[in-house]
Amino acid sequence: MKFSRKTGTRGDGEGPTPGPDPDVPSAEPGALGKPAKSKPRKTSKRGYLDGQMLIAMPSMGDDRFARSVIYVCAHSTEGAMGIIVNQPAAHISFSDLLVQLDVIPAADLIQLPGAVDGVKVLKGGPVDTQRGFVLHSSDFFIENSTLPIDEGVCLTATLDILKAIARGNGPQSAILALGYAGWAPGQLENEIQHNGWLHCSADAELIFGPDNSGKYDKALKKIGIDLGMLSSEAGHA
Repeated sequence: MKFSRKTGTRGDGEGPTPGPDPDVPSAEPGALGKPAKSKPRKTSKRGYLDGQMLIAMPSMGDDRFARSVIYVCAHSTEGAMGIIVNQPAAHISFSDLLVQLDVIPAADLIQLPGAVDGVKVLKGGPVDTQRGFVLHSSDFFIENSTLPIDEGVCLTATLDILKAIARGNGPQSAILALGYAGWAPGQLENEIQHNGWLHCSADAELIFGPDNSGKYDKALKKIGIDLGMLSSEAGHA
């Protein structure tokens, strides 16, 4: 896995897909991470879904996104980028990745702070699956490397945040995603129009909560939808 910036393709034949928003930090190691003081909130333009959750409809035909809940990191006329927050990456832990990326030697695993066990490794999406992104609480900020997305949520794609977590002075809440979901200009809007996605406001439990299997139902309940009723109505006019 790497922490480097580049654009990719969605991988489904839909054509070019944008990489992260131009404001997303590059992955070159930067300054040592420190708690954020008072960073200005990145506000979304009206009609865009930055900082919102996408919820896949039961009729979603793409297995990669079935029952997925996605936190939207960037959405504009140039396209959209988000992180799936409820699909665990198989057979790998955060501590394993710290060793693979040479953040710590294997001999130091026993000395890692307990908070490391709480950092889940997820399949963030089908684009650039060898690249890592850390979604985290805003109590941690690296100048020129961390992107504030919405109130209380930031994105960092540098090794420095992994080092900080391993030392015990990283963010209070964090998930590490391998890859991301990307949409070309107008593509996400088209998919929403054709009943591919619902959306709701984000909260810390949906993003950082440990119950990945329950996030889909929780997201639907957040907007007052019963999954059984939605499933029975799917495909009917």
